[in-house]
Amino acid sequence: MDELVLARSLFGTTMAFHIIFATLGVGIPLMILVAEIMYQRTNDLDYSVMAKRWTKAFAVLLGVGIPTGTIAGVQLSLLWPGFMEVIGRVMALPFQIEIYAFFIEALFMSIYVYAANRIAPWMRIVSLILVAIGGLASAVLITNVHAFEGTPAGFNIVNGEITDVDPWKAFFNPSFFVTAGHVALSAYVVGSFTIASVAAFKMLRTPFDSRVYKFHGKALMICLFVGGVFAFLTAINGHESAQKLHEYQPEKLAAAEGLFETQTHAPLAIGGFTNRAEQEVKWGIEVPWALSFLAGNSFDTEVIGLNDFPEEYWPPLFVHTLFNAMVGIGSLLILLALVAYVWKKLLKKEHYPKWLMWLFVAGGPLSILAIEFGWIFACTGRQPWTIYRILSTEDSVTATGNIAVLFILFVTVYTILAVAVVLVLLYYFKRNPPQKDIDKAESKEIPLST
Repeated sequence: MDELVLARSLFGTTMAFHIIFATLGVGIPLMILVAEIMYQRTNDLDYSVMAKRWTKAFAVLLGVGIPTGTIAGVQLSLLWPGFMEVIGRVMALPFQIEIYAFFIEALFMSIYVYAANRIAPWMRIVSLILVAIGGLASAVLITNVHAFEGTPAGFNIVNGEITDVDPWKAFFNPSFFVTAGHVALSAYVVGSFTIASVAAFKMLRTPFDSRVYKFHGKALMICLFVGGVFAFLTAINGHESAQKLHEYQPEKLAAAEGLFETQTHAPLAIGGFTNRAEQEVKWGIEVPWALSFLAGNSFDTEVIGLNDFPEEYWPPLFVHTLFNAMVGIGSLLILLALVAYVWKKLLKKEHYPKWLMWLFVAGGPLSILAIEFGWIFACTGRQPWTIYRILSTEDSVTATGNIAVLFILFVTVYTILAVAVVLVLLYYFKRNPPQKDIDKAESKEIPLST
């Protein structure tokens, strides 16, 4: 492989690994906050136990998310010096502010963990709100750089020189709010469905009507409710994202839908694979006129096809499959939450059937896969550009070489970290089963947060 492919592979692997911990680092604090609020409102100790147990898991995940995020930052400078030259002069603002966001998150998480039994209930809520805001701000600020790559603003290039720099205009680039919203909403989906997945798995292994079964049942219900709401909001935000693509990156939208010819009343292709030779989506299901409506809220909207662009500007056509996988999983998660609500609240059933429970178990891993598919689609769909129509990926990459050795070393490090995280979580929760924490909370002799 040449240096460009190796650099993309190395950075892509780093981000694919880091994005799991970064996303859970945004989503889980919200669920801790929800559990703490439920405890304050109902005085049900189960919710307090949930909040403390989820906090312990969050701390472990944060311990991996921080170094992998640092690695990603270092790799940006080492692998993509051409890109960082532009970012350093135009888009450094998010990186500078992110330091303070992380400081807020770490500070108030420490207060919640170590002083929960020494501060007033409302102060615990405030601490968790600030933790959630800090985590969300960190994610939004960093991913704003990605938004800038797709819709650059706030500078000009004259004779190869960067001029007329406006950092705030670059910060609030045209896709900032849509991208920030998608990052936030999808992270909350992943956090809630991942916890729901664990709760459902534990319920399958626990006797029905036992104390622990009911504990996990409460966790499952609040996670499915929160996850379903945010999955629906993510779908609405996805509609806005498609309109931004139509306006600012039309070839990316065309590649996502396998559309080769410019047309009004354009169909939406669901499933299938894009065939470059025949210029069609094979084995896909076409929804007539739907793509035009998605792009411009009107069936008369003209959607530009790939053939209107030079072929060297086409994104890889497999992004259609990635886009469909992301949307398909999101739709399934909405359906799962809806079925759970109908089954429990409307039909008044005592427990879920086993097949449905296994679907709940699958919800967490599927939500993480959706995040991975979404980010690969977002970044690969922008190719061949690092900064859209301004800086190509080929012109951004380093020329130092020896990337293959680094690639092998980092993959080894990520493998060790992944195994370590799983083993630490399994070891901790095996030594501290739910019943032990419930008994501790009820006895009030030993503070639950110790």
